[in-house]
Formats: sequence, structure tokens, C-alpha cells
Amino acid sequence: MEHFIVSARKYRPQTFKDVVGQQAITNTLLNAIDNNHLAQALLFTGPRGVGKTTCARILAKKINQDDTQNPDEDFAFNIFELDAASNNSVDDIRNLIEQVRIPPQIGTHKVYIIDEVHMLSQAAFNAFLKTLEEPPKHAIFILATTEKHKIIPTILSRCQIFDFKRITVTDAKNHLAEIAKTEGIDADEDALQIIAQKADGALRDALSIFDRVVSFSGKNLTRQAVTENLNVLDYETYFKTTTLILENNIPQLLLEFNQILTQGFDGHHFIAGLASHFRDLLVCKNTATIHLLEVSNQIKKQYYEQSQKAEHSFLIKGIELANDCDLKYKSSRNQRLLVELCLMQLASINSPVDGEKKKIINPT
Repeated sequence: MEHFIVSARKYRPQTFKDVVGQQAITNTLLNAIDNNHLAQALLFTGPRGVGKTTCARILAKKINQDDTQNPDEDFAFNIFELDAASNNSVDDIRNLIEQVRIPPQIGTHKVYIIDEVHMLSQAAFNAFLKTLEEPPKHAIFILATTEKHKIIPTILSRCQIFDFKRITVTDAKNHLAEIAKTEGIDADEDALQIIAQKADGALRDALSIFDRVVSFSGKNLTRQAVTENLNVLDYETYFKTTTLILENNIPQLLLEFNQILTQGFDGHHFIAGLASHFRDLLVCKNTATIHLLEVSNQIKKQYYEQSQKAEHSFLIKGIELANDCDLKYKSSRNQRLLVELCLMQLASINSPVDGEKKKIINPT
């Protein structure tokens, strides 16, 4: 059997040009190298899977490159990676400091990448302070962390900080489309959109989900295959539910919710998704905010059409009711009844019968 390499490793960027969604940071780093204005201590911080370690490796390689060298030279002897999660003691940092004193054999700089730096002990941080503040001229430290708030202020003050942002759904989807094309996979735009949304801003997660779904469905990636494999409620479920709510069709609404539960979906996940759906419909009612909706043009059209059928006041009230149900869900002893009650209340917002009762109770 041929050895399989996961997409996150196979398509790991080798140059700053290939890095997805972090143009501001990659441009800053490139300009700093070109203008000889690079700090000796850098801190890369941000959520998981957005390119911190990748950018650190590319930067470490780029620092030592010049026009006379082979562009494929990786300067492996000049780049040292330390996982602070498993090497977090004072002795580990002292060993690192001893290495720092030795100048590089080839190239101009030795680069030390310390991943998950927030895992260092207090004593290890203190042992590292002096070296980080006044490193030898040939040493550059790149610290990476997902939890900047756990790093002591004296370390932060000695570093140039780069905040990596979450990868947008559009950027993740476009990157997945390129990989699918390279791999010869016929992928629906909606299928890639769902994968990108499920990844929640982490490109590594998006690639892992992509591999998993491809293993399930083969070379033809459809929206149905993705929703089935990931066990997610797709747009159609919420469009259908909202239509039943707007029609005040309570019996069919309860049957639809029962079908969702029968398929193995969680009521909490459903009601939270319904609140998000109402929010998306509200966003679509105004052309100024429609760009906030991160979906394909085809789905955006469906959102727009349904948003025109729902009153602004209904959507505001719907979001309040669904959000209130979401907050109460975990503490409720009868969670199914809670969601069903919420759905009945939603279907009764615009109910003409409800309106007549109010007139009787409060005659004008």
C-alpha cells in the first residue's frame, strides 16, 4: 500500500506567497528582511491551524537566503525547533542558551523556533529573559503560541508581536478548491463551503476534514456526501424549518424536528443553528450588510428570497426566542420539550389567531 500523506503536510506552504489569509503579516516580514529591519525576538500568536509554525519555518529559511545560494537550500543546521509543551523546564532552556552562543556554520543566522511557548514554566521564562533581551547578533528567536495571555509581560515586552487572524471561509474554500483540482477531485462549491465553515477559521482543520470526506466519498465531493459524513445540518433544513414557521404550521414543524432528532442530531445544535439562520436572514434584508453572509452566490440568493418573506420584527423576536432556548438548554430537564415549545412560540409570532386574541384582551 502506498504511503499516504495528509493534505495539511502535503500542501504546507513553502514560501510566503503560498500562505493563505495572512497577507498583512507575510508582507511585513518580507519588507523587514529586505530592509534589514527584522527584530531578533518575534512572537507569533493566534488560533490553531492558521499558519504560525509554517510562517516561522519559512521566515527561518528566508533569513539565511541570498542571491548566491540554491533556493531549495533548507538551512537545516541553522534552524532549531523546540516544543515547549514537552521541553518546559529550566534545564531545557539552559541547554538552549548554551547552543545560542555558538555561531552558525553556514548562512548568517541561527533561528530558534519555540512552539507552544506559553507552556514554559515560570522559572524557565525567567531563565530565558536575559538571552531574549540581548541575544547574540547571529540569533533570532521566533516564539509561537495559541494563548498569548499566559505569557508573562516581561517576555511580551521583549518581542515584536504578530497576531495571526482566523482564516476566512472564502479563503479556506478557495484553497480547498485548488487542492481538489490538483488531486483531480470533482468538488461542489457548496460542499467546500460547508467544510470551510465547519473548520471555524483553522485551515489545518479544513484540510483534515477534506481528507476525511474524500476518503468517504471518493473523487466526487457533493454537498450531500459532506453533510452525511460530517453529520451537520445543512442550509436546506433551516430553510424548510423557517418556511414552516412563517406558515404557522406547528404540526408539520414538530414532525420536522422529530425527523432531525431521529437522524441523530442534537437539539441544542439545531436551535443554535436556527438562531444563526435568523441572523443571516436579517443580514440579507439590507444590501449594505449582505456581504457579511459567507455563503456561495446560489445559497445567498435563497437567503435573500426567504428574507423578503420574513418581517424585520419577526426575525428580531425569532433570534431572541431561539437564543433564550439555547441558553436554557443545558440546564433544562426536558430538553426536547424546551425546543418544541420554542418552535411553537416562533410559529405563533405572526399567527392571525394570536393577533385576534390580543385584540379581544386589549380592546382599543
